Amino acid sequence: MTPLPPPPLVPPPPASWLRRRVFNPLLDLLKAGLSPEKLALTVGLGVAVGLVPAFGITTVLSAAVALRLRLNVAAMQLATHLMTFLQLALFIPFLRAGATIMGQGGKVAHLTVASLRQLISREGWAAVGKLLWRAELGALLLWAVAMVPLVTVLYFVLRVVFRQVLAKQEVVAGS
Repeated sequence: MTPLPPPPLVPPPPASWLRRRVFNPLLDLLKAGLSPEKLALTVGLGVAVGLVPAFGITTVLSAAVALRLRLNVAAMQLATHLMTFLQLALFIPFLRAGATIMGQGGKVAHLTVASLRQLISREGWAAVGKLLWRAELGALLLWAVAMVPLVTVLYFVLRVVFRQVLAKQEVVAGS
């Protein structure tokens, strides 16, 4: 009898997008020697910067923070950009709350495109700028206050998680 050919090797299922684009890069940083503490601080600050209620500054701001604190720029960019959906979802609530604390709550509470057009036609762009500037300033103040406890909690939780992941990887590598 002729021997049967070996069964074809079935490739493993492809890794999910989350594993390939988020977990594996962070794991690679841990394997490359980045401490769990630094990685936890990097991700925590990246999340905070990613939630800033101002558009167009997150990339530059996260790079500046990472460079200033000597953290991993790529990891901070990753965490920052993963927050884009939440940043968009929280933008209007931050603006409304910011307007409220800056004394403009009644004017911003029911702001629509039509009301903005009326404001522009009646009072010009300066009035819109003034209204939204105060709301944005209040939103940034609220963001700054809210991010302190968020970064603190994320740091302590992620530090433990990253330590456990690193210990598990060292056990696997030692086997």
